[in-house]
Amino acid sequence: MAALIALLVFIVVALAAFAAGSLIDQRNARARLIKDRLATVEKEPEREPNEELALLRDEQLSKIPALDILLRRSARVSAIQEALLQAGMKFRAGNFLMLCVLCGTLAGLAAVLYTKNPAIAWAALVIGGVLPYSVVSYRRQKRFEKFEELFPEAIDTLARAVRAGHAFTTALEMISNEIAEPLASEFRKLYEEQKFGMPVRDALMNLTERVPLVDIKFFVTAVMLQRETGGNLAEILDNLSYVIRERFKIQRQVRVHTAQGRLTMALLMAMPPAVVAILAVFSPDFVKPLFYDPIGHALLVVSIALQTTGYFVIRKIIKIQV
Repeated sequence: MAALIALLVFIVVALAAFAAGSLIDQRNARARLIKDRLATVEKEPEREPNEELALLRDEQLSKIPALDILLRRSARVSAIQEALLQAGMKFRAGNFLMLCVLCGTLAGLAAVLYTKNPAIAWAALVIGGVLPYSVVSYRRQKRFEKFEELFPEAIDTLARAVRAGHAFTTALEMISNEIAEPLASEFRKLYEEQKFGMPVRDALMNLTERVPLVDIKFFVTAVMLQRETGGNLAEILDNLSYVIRERFKIQRQVRVHTAQGRLTMALLMAMPPAVVAILAVFSPDFVKPLFYDPIGHALLVVSIALQTTGYFVIRKIIKIQV
């Protein structure tokens, strides 16, 4: 209990220190920004003619200058910011981390007030802190699934536009205006990057970084090869669309054959918590030793570890790459 209280005090003091530092640093932030812009303008004539310009502005990880400088030193925080963008969420990494800390703290306090058990409080603290990231991962996966579903239609639109005589870059704009989200926004970024001077190759590579899917890599590789070696781009895109749709058919067949394994995994994961919840309602005295006895705590830890191991083992068995 004392360790948990000390952790909460540390979190509160750290947040207060960051807030105080941001108030001090924010006074000079605007002056530094103007100074950096003036320095960039002064150096512009010295740039080589063939030097490429960075067209993408540097995204802030937090609106608090001191926290933003601190977060930029961590590659893990940059990965979290990238995951937020891929999930289509307009959170900054700094705000998201504060949300994780807040959720973990509230969950830990609720567990302390309800159970008076430090072990359960620590478990609730960890689960509450990880829960927002789980939501981001889920939304990221769903967004990519929607992207994969619409991508063959976008390739067909691009092939028809090229066959009708439109330039490749003009066809990209047509996709961004005609195809639904999330594909429209990604192709709009691709079109705007090359429109404002970025080489098409670099803009395509940025697309693969924003949407790291196998189909996107196939598309980018095919387009870059065609631009370097020549060929019928419309025919290449038609063949690519056919390959992607055939891969979807195989994936659906795989899901049918692994349905029993996925159902087994769901039942095995849901059964222990459901049994404990039912016993806690109808026979609370029978379940109390599991939460208030030291041996019960050890059994809880072992059962959660075995459940987690079983989940990853079954998931590994039923997950077949196509």
